Amino acid sequence: MKKAADFSRGRRGTVVSTSGKTRITIYLDDAIIARFKALSEKTGKGYQTLINDALASYGVEEAQSVTASQVRKIVREELARR
Repeated sequence: MKKAADFSRGRRGTVVSTSGKTRITIYLDDAIIARFKALSEKTGKGYQTLINDALASYGVEEAQSVTASQVRKIVREELARR
């Protein structure tokens, strides 16, 4: 094993490609997060992926603008379906 690593050619930033995705900050109810995390443990998918899937299945991708109350409604409807 080398005594010191050579980071002279290293680059900062994420390792995972983010093409097609945008990082945002969003406030969701604690109960919503808890429900998706519980569902995540059952399905093996990440809870953020499940939230993204719920929003996509509602057709948010085609909407022009979505309010916070609309997002909460979408998430609640998706949780009721499962």
